[in-house]
Amino acid sequence: MRIGIAGAGLSGAVIARELAMNGYSIEVHEQRSHIAGNCHTVRDSATGIMLHAYGPHIFHTDDEEVWAYVNKFMKFKPYVHRVKATTRGEVFSLPINLHTINQFFHKTFSPKEAQAFINQQADHSISLPQSFEEQALRFVGREIYEAFFRGYTLKQWEVDPSELPASILKRLPVRFNYNDNYFAHRNQGMPAEGYTAMVQNILDHPRITVHLDSILRPSMSQDFDHVFYSGSIDGYFDYDIGRLPYRTLDFERIDSDGDFQGCAVMNYCEESIPFTRITEHKHFSPWEEHELTVCYREFSRACGPNDIAYYPVHLVQGDRLLDQYRQRANIQRGVTFVGRLGTYRYMDMDVAIRAALDTARTFLSKAQMRAGVETI
Repeated sequence: MRIGIAGAGLSGAVIARELAMNGYSIEVHEQRSHIAGNCHTVRDSATGIMLHAYGPHIFHTDDEEVWAYVNKFMKFKPYVHRVKATTRGEVFSLPINLHTINQFFHKTFSPKEAQAFINQQADHSISLPQSFEEQALRFVGREIYEAFFRGYTLKQWEVDPSELPASILKRLPVRFNYNDNYFAHRNQGMPAEGYTAMVQNILDHPRITVHLDSILRPSMSQDFDHVFYSGSIDGYFDYDIGRLPYRTLDFERIDSDGDFQGCAVMNYCEESIPFTRITEHKHFSPWEEHELTVCYREFSRACGPNDIAYYPVHLVQGDRLLDQYRQRANIQRGVTFVGRLGTYRYMDMDVAIRAALDTARTFLSKAQMRAGVETI
């Protein structure tokens, strides 16, 4: 069987590898001039720093199979992600932890005292938070919400937090200890030679052919026995009933020497500052040493027709347009929609790999069942 795959990001690469190892011939069509999608990394020619071309990607997971899978294709080096936040003229640690609480309220709380204090700040009239704003008010109260979350969220989504689903904030923990590790997963690290080299290793199989600067269009589906489509679900249908909303990012490069900000990521929480954060990329490879440094200011805005889509925009009132596209996708014969764009959902890298592995295995299982029936 000939398999067509739209997109050479993590989803497309993992599916391609799994099917190629089972004897399928794979053609991967990638519309960009490089593989690895939005986790593409590249050595900066001027400084030698490994740059995350589309913004920082930190690998973290509790999925032991996925962790073992990525380590087969690239050695991962230890990295602990720590984020700082500037608001009201001070720098704080994120996620919200005991240090943040004590510093912000000028207290010296113990863990139990801090928990009791934040419980007093919380709005207990909200029993089942539906929106981002309700989630924040219910669990941390108005002061922390206004200082750390409201302005940043308005810049990131350009939508009032009362219109965004609570699930966005549920990903961010509140800790009543001094642990400032941004993630709580057991496994966390960075690929030693970057994500693009890792994806290249995944795609390195004699049965896989990769075409860069090439779009696998729906009309090409007839050339394959099956297609896995990781492009945008609305793009597959040529946006004929409208475009789904996404956010995109603009990057403003800063070149400097030494250490520009002392951390990998500094969030700017106030709405009056136009950018959301500054990222300093040499800190994502702490095992390397560089005299110079490269940073990026990030600006979030609505995604236009010619922009790179980053974040799908889900609203509290639902996604009627998405529902229509999904209904049409479900009845497409010989096409499976995969990945962040194909399923229109935010996916961490480990989740994308897990979904790709499961998709490939389901496909193989069904193919074996069909083969058994035909044999009988």
